[in-house]
Formats: sequence, C-alpha cells, structure tokens
Amino acid sequence: MNRYLRNVSTMVAAAALCTSVFAVQMHSLFSDHRAMRVDDILTIIIVESAKAGSESKTNTSKGTDVGFKAGSLNLLSPQEFGAGNSAKFDGKGATSRTGSLSATVTARVIEVLESGNLLIEGSKTVEINKEKEIIKISGIVRPQDIQKNNVVYSTSIADAEITYTGNGAVNEAARPGFVTRFFNWLF
Repeated sequence: MNRYLRNVSTMVAAAALCTSVFAVQMHSLFSDHRAMRVDDILTIIIVESAKAGSESKTNTSKGTDVGFKAGSLNLLSPQEFGAGNSAKFDGKGATSRTGSLSATVTARVIEVLESGNLLIEGSKTVEINKEKEIIKISGIVRPQDIQKNNVVYSTSIADAEITYTGNGAVNEAARPGFVTRFFNWLF
C-alpha cells in the first residue's frame, strides 16, 4: 500500500507540474501582455517638444504746445511767449523658449484607478564619467493607449510629470556662481 501511495503522489505531482507548465505556455502564447495590474511594467517612449514665444511692442507719443503773443498791452514787447511739452515712449520686448526631450523609461503601475486607468511611475538614472542623468515620469495611462508590445508614448499620458535633471562637474560648471545668483535674487 505504501508503494501505491508513492505512485499516486508521484502521478499527482507530475500532473500538477504538467498543468503548471501548460498554463505558463498558454499564458505566454495566447494572453495579452499589456500592463493592467499593480506592479506590471510599461515602456514609456518620451517624445516631447515645446516651443513658446511672445513679443510685445509699444509706441506712445504725447505733445503739448501753448503760445501767447503780446500785442496791444506791450508789457512783454511785441515778442512771442511760448511753452511746450513733449513725451515719447518706444518699448519693445520679446521672449522665446524651445525645448525637446527624447528618451525611453520603464515605469511601473502603482495603482489601478476606479475608471480602469493606470497610475504609473518610473525613473531612470544613467551615470557616465561621474555625470549622473536622471529622468522621472509619472501620470495616468488609459489601457487602450497601451500598444501590444507594452509601449506607451508620453503624449498619451494624462497629468504627465516628466523631469530631467543632472548632477556632476558639467552641471556644476553650467550653474552660475554664488555671487551671480545672489545679485540675480537681489535684483
């Protein structure tokens, strides 16, 4: 009987193993791999560009003239008496800003909202020659915006927050010195 139980338990274990292997194969062959649960992973392709500009121009002019000519009273002799005032302003201003960012970041689903949308968050740090570049992204993704290869474009992320920062010698060299920052703050 003991031998019979060993054979049965071996057969049950083998059947469970086959079932789990078959289930894994079924999952990998036929299921949708798009992120839809907490801790699922998405690839975010960041393709952002922004361009803004503003220009203003103002011209104003104002003039006043007053004149008086003495004639019959002869108090000021027959000369002209006059006064004048003139003001002119010409102001111009312009500003423009252009920026672009292209990168790929892997993000994780941190919450599935009641609507079915996914709250995602991810970051990527790359360090080369003691220069550290950090990209962070967060936002809300609709499941229908996730492509079959589990990719989402940053332009499809609602409430997207994308930050790109750097640390290192190059970043420090590009930053104004303390005295310059102080005077900029003061004025």
